[in-house]
Amino acid sequence: MLSIFLFIISFILMVIGLFFIILDLNLLVIGYSFLEFVYFIIRSIYSDLFFVGLILLIFLLKKKRKESRNGLLL
Repeated sequence: MLSIFLFIISFILMVIGLFFIILDLNLLVIGYSFLEFVYFIIRSIYSDLFFVGLILLIFLLKKKRKESRNGLLL
């Protein structure tokens, strides 16, 4: 039950982070260079949400795979 809850939380964090990264693409239209855009995204709190959600999701998937290997094989 806890892993399902953490999966949903990690997915929500990734969606929020990716939404704001896509929303910030408008900075390229107003004259920012690509490197300035990447620097802005790295410093943004929303990109941190995306990466925290991604790391948590990878951790949960690795943990789930380890548990299934120890199960009964039919």
